Amino acid sequence: MTSLLRRVKSTLSIRAHRRVRGLLEGEYTSVFHGRSMEFDDLRPYVPGDEVRDIDWKATARLRTPMTKRYIASRKHTVLIIADTGRNMAALAERGDSKRDLAVLAAGTIGYLAIRHGDRVALVAGDADHTAFVPPASTEAHLERMLQRIHSRTTTDAGASDLTRQLEYAARAFRRRMIVFVIADDREPGAEEQRLVRRLCVQHEVLWLRVGDADLMREEWSGSGMHDVHDESVIPSFVRGDAALRAEFAAAVAESAARSEDVFDGFAVSSRRVGSEAEVVTGLFRLLEVHRHARR
Repeated sequence: MTSLLRRVKSTLSIRAHRRVRGLLEGEYTSVFHGRSMEFDDLRPYVPGDEVRDIDWKATARLRTPMTKRYIASRKHTVLIIADTGRNMAALAERGDSKRDLAVLAAGTIGYLAIRHGDRVALVAGDADHTAFVPPASTEAHLERMLQRIHSRTTTDAGASDLTRQLEYAARAFRRRMIVFVIADDREPGAEEQRLVRRLCVQHEVLWLRVGDADLMREEWSGSGMHDVHDESVIPSFVRGDAALRAEFAAAVAESAARSEDVFDGFAVSSRRVGSEAEVVTGLFRLLEVHRHARR
């Protein structure tokens, strides 16, 4: 069996040069690995302490600088919610497999998490099934998660139904987590929006959208194409029409803008990627935006 995690590590080495890789890990730390804010006690200030940790009232009372001390950081749980329905077995925007992009994204986030000592869990499924992989923090555990995403995302899988997976997460988990959603590129429906709003009350939510293939691309006009959702065929003469291609591109842009508006309304950081080459840098941008947007 091919090691998917090894492939993720190789892609990280190829796609992310040293500076970007370091920034990506740094962004992960700044977003997900902050100290606990549970106060413990006071102690005298020593050089190197954060100025923001100085308790100025205690300092004035005792006439010597005093620093607040906090209970050590707790480990985080990163919950990956992945759509493994047949929509994700289609091609992504630049011709890569959506499934491969989802595995790379889940592997990258999971690998960064376990390197920082955090735990990773998975909720994945389609319209017919929902699977939960409990949290753990080993590479073997992450490999099993990636294999599940890879093996379940096929054209023979059930229809994509992210509502089912979001409902499971909203119902099953009460302890605060980082929820990282990997989904098809479309506007969230009314029920999905309700569940996202509910998840945001308890958890930090980030959303990665895997862009659909542009089936109207001129260079693909001579190739046979069908929709994996219902296997309907898209006639080549339709895809060869320049006016229709322009109209299709405008509709895609409008849909993407509406999706961004929805996520902005929930204060959910989101990012769209369309190829394997965009995943690592896209995740970095996603984490960076999320860090600056936190309230």
